[in-house]
Amino acid sequence: MPTVRLVIRYDGTHFSGWQRQRGARTVQACIEEAAATLVHAPVIVRAAGRTDAGVHALAQVAAVRVERTIPERGWRLGLTARLPEDISVLDARPVDDAFDPRRASAGKRYRYLLQCTPMRDPLLRDRAWHIHGALDLDRLRREAADLTGTHDFRAFRAADCERDTTVRTLFRVAVVPDFRGETGVVAIEVEGTAFLKNMVRVIVGTLVDVARGRLPEGTVRARLADGDRTRAGITAPPQGLYLDEVWLHPAWLLPDDVLRPRPA
Repeated sequence: MPTVRLVIRYDGTHFSGWQRQRGARTVQACIEEAAATLVHAPVIVRAAGRTDAGVHALAQVAAVRVERTIPERGWRLGLTARLPEDISVLDARPVDDAFDPRRASAGKRYRYLLQCTPMRDPLLRDRAWHIHGALDLDRLRREAADLTGTHDFRAFRAADCERDTTVRTLFRVAVVPDFRGETGVVAIEVEGTAFLKNMVRVIVGTLVDVARGRLPEGTVRARLADGDRTRAGITAPPQGLYLDEVWLHPAWLLPDDVLRPRPA
């Protein structure tokens, strides 16, 4: 039974997240339904990670096992043609049947966009969190520096997060002003091996609260030590969050791959 690896981009604005849910529009359900019409059989799509309602993805990695062999170009064009306009298949390759996107992942980069301007930009609606005015970026950077390394992130997760362990490793947290030449747009990039539910959004909300003086400096360090979610910052809204890249273990990379191993 052939396994096909998909690289998928989607605008999460009008989705209730990745995972299939009864009575809700989800990315997984749309892809499974489109793929089923392509191969004339029910399919299940597995992803490298779930995204929440309203969260976008530039390069989500997924896999589907099917009984029908279809050329790579047929998967890209045929599946995209059957999908709604807010989802596109960037790449489709046959892979070994043992490929599992979650286990093959060596890490991910999430990017969160902040619009730090007095007036909102309608072109960034559903694309960034509008912060009314400038942030103290030096203060934000100092606070973000405490996040790298291996820590217990139980203070930086959703209340309904069901993960048994809350220890995670972040190897880069960067603050990028005027992101891609957009004046007043600040990107917070978070790279790690794995993430808890809402982890990046709570991290961003906490950093923003420190940067605008609503929480004291040292809040991140204190919350990593005591795990008290009630004393961390707010959960940033979903529309500014992007699953930017999924890195694969080298053994799972293909010739001329659009995906990469984790940066050293």
